[in-house]
Amino acid sequence: MTNQEERKAIQALMAALVDAWNKGDGAAYGECFTDDADYVTFSGQRMKGSKMIGDVHQRLFDGPLKGSVMVSSAVSDPQPRFVSPDVAIVHATGEVKLAEPAHDPNDRGSINTNVLVKRNGVWKLTAFHNCRIQEMPGGKR
Repeated sequence: MTNQEERKAIQALMAALVDAWNKGDGAAYGECFTDDADYVTFSGQRMKGSKMIGDVHQRLFDGPLKGSVMVSSAVSDPQPRFVSPDVAIVHATGEVKLAEPAHDPNDRGSINTNVLVKRNGVWKLTAFHNCRIQEMPGGKR
């Protein structure tokens, strides 16, 4: 595959991740990750493996995140940095918009680091770390 084809495959993976979230489908969300993936939330919780990631997210989709919608820059323009032909890093910004606007604060913007690996010709996320966007000293984001 060319770099352009790899970028499109990564973009499709990131779109599948967002689509699974927006459908409230924890199993499909978990399938975007490797069996041994590491997932760190913005509040510092750590999940291990695609099954745990999917199961935990399904509980969230059925509860406090029911009806939420994720938007991510990785869907429109993932900008992967290829560490090797089978490893890429994607930094993305995004936000989860809660279903109930009254419960949705305006400071939910996040930045995340995604490490992707290509195994058997398929790209999957193997590490994910998410945190809230904060201003840098001097007022820059």
